[in-house]
Amino acid sequence: MLVGLVGRPNSGKSTFFKAATLADVLIAPYPFATIKPNRGMAYVKIRDLAADFGKKSNPREGYVKKDIRFVPFELMDVAGLVEGASKGKGLGNEFLSDLAGADAFIHVVDMSGETDGEGKPSENYYPGNDITIIEKELDLWYLGILNKIWKVFARTVEMQKQKLAEAIAKQFSGLKVNSDDVKAVILKSGLNSEKPASWTEDNLFSFAQLLRKMTKPMIIAANKMDRPNAKENLERIREEFDYKIVPCFSEAELALREADRANLIEYIPGESNFEIKGQLNLKQKAALDQIKLTLEEYKSTGIQEIINKTVFEILNYLAIFPAGSKLEDSKGNVLPDCFLMKSGSTALDFAFRLHTDIGNNFIKAIHVKTKMAVGRDYKLKHMDGLEIMIK
Repeated sequence: MLVGLVGRPNSGKSTFFKAATLADVLIAPYPFATIKPNRGMAYVKIRDLAADFGKKSNPREGYVKKDIRFVPFELMDVAGLVEGASKGKGLGNEFLSDLAGADAFIHVVDMSGETDGEGKPSENYYPGNDITIIEKELDLWYLGILNKIWKVFARTVEMQKQKLAEAIAKQFSGLKVNSDDVKAVILKSGLNSEKPASWTEDNLFSFAQLLRKMTKPMIIAANKMDRPNAKENLERIREEFDYKIVPCFSEAELALREADRANLIEYIPGESNFEIKGQLNLKQKAALDQIKLTLEEYKSTGIQEIINKTVFEILNYLAIFPAGSKLEDSKGNVLPDCFLMKSGSTALDFAFRLHTDIGNNFIKAIHVKTKMAVGRDYKLKHMDGLEIMIK
């Protein structure tokens, strides 16, 4: 799974990325500080299943703090997007190429209105413009891919009685689009799949837009909520757009995670408080006192909430544990693995995720909590622990 961070220049994408991954990236107050895409591991936050059995996990990947487990997935930060990117303006061509493999987008929007659409200082810029422009550029990206082959392609589909969904999916295969996605969009659009040559330019744009929304779903990270005009802008944007929108403070989250790493505080991402452990200078204490006020008002910095919503609500993934009766592997490690699986996956899908041979020799699975046996068609549930029995 790959999640891409998108946004206008100076929106705070790189700060969000560093806060989520603690990767060493350049953060600078000027447009296009990010040139090449940065990739790192971010983490969804779940309860440690081992805690339900009085134990603590020993993750092979990710980590555990108290009774909370953090499971990794890949996060990518790309160059800021400017209007006209779909036609190559700014770093548009590279930006869109980098995003092709993403499963979903987190759109980081500067709610303060203190920078304009190009990342330059502004007194009262409306950040809803950024959402509209990003949407348009992503839609035009999809439309451009469709338009490259549409005229000849549409006639060929009609004359040779080819299946339209499979043909379009093949054209978009580099963007993780499959024929089921296309079929769903055709059905939703109400367009005539047997006469694609009759589709108008407006039809094509609507189709591209629907396909983009289905295959690259997006959540809005309403960043810089501590600035004066941010709350007013957020209220207006919530009335205007129907995306999931979560207020956040990427600078505060970065400060907390770095202070935790330096053993100055104990902080669990996504929590509403932290505990001071080390000696702080006056500047550090003042900064943390200010962050504490933010946490009291918003209950968290919002970064972990955005990450979890993206994975578990936008992409509909589940956290599933391979779990034997003793919860340990041959080396005594407790629940060393946790896999993120798509909602709708079965016990057999999980067996194949573990290893092809395990899938091929599947007999049944034993649920670690209920001790009940389940078959290959059992639909996985979030936080399931299963022991796979094989021939």
